[in-house]
Amino acid sequence: MELSDKSTRKKVGIMGGTFDPIHVAHLILAQQACVQFDLDEVLFMPSSQPPHKDNRQVSSVEHRQAMVELAIDGNDKFVYSDLEIRRIGTTYTSDTLKELCVSHPDTIFYFIMGADSLFAVGSWHKPEEIFRKAILLVGNRMDMPEDKLERRIRYLEGHFGGRIYLIDMPDIAISSHEVRNRRASGLPIRYYVPESVYQYIMEKQLYK
Repeated sequence: MELSDKSTRKKVGIMGGTFDPIHVAHLILAQQACVQFDLDEVLFMPSSQPPHKDNRQVSSVEHRQAMVELAIDGNDKFVYSDLEIRRIGTTYTSDTLKELCVSHPDTIFYFIMGADSLFAVGSWHKPEEIFRKAILLVGNRMDMPEDKLERRIRYLEGHFGGRIYLIDMPDIAISSHEVRNRRASGLPIRYYVPESVYQYIMEKQLYK
């Protein structure tokens, strides 16, 4: 698929991940991508069996799906997608983008990721497919030197021929790993996640 910025084509962002749990930084990143790049919608797509999580027991699909749906409820541009959790076996971004491009040939896809993932994407499954089928939008972090990030972007664009843009957003140092650890340690996680997600975690006694 040849990527284009023609205004007649729908512009759809993709937020993938385990979302174990989804937290406020995910939502702010997606919202800022929508605003900055005039996206029509963002698909929140929990992974079924992510390739890089083999050393940790991931929460059930049912719990992660429920938390994502609770978190994005009320935002007309945020859409839940079960495309990856319906797939049997390991979930690869390249396969997801290939399927989406076949079923939605008139859509431009924007894959949204954090700065850390930008330094790993070159080792993902079939990275050339990812760069060919989607524009990458990257959320920067204040602790990531800008020149280091720019060098990485130039390398990836030159090596894979893709397009990468930075998302301007506040530095919010929250991760799913931190939320789980705080919960397991008996520390409060309120406001780290949306209130509806917080209530769900408490009700289901997750991450204790």
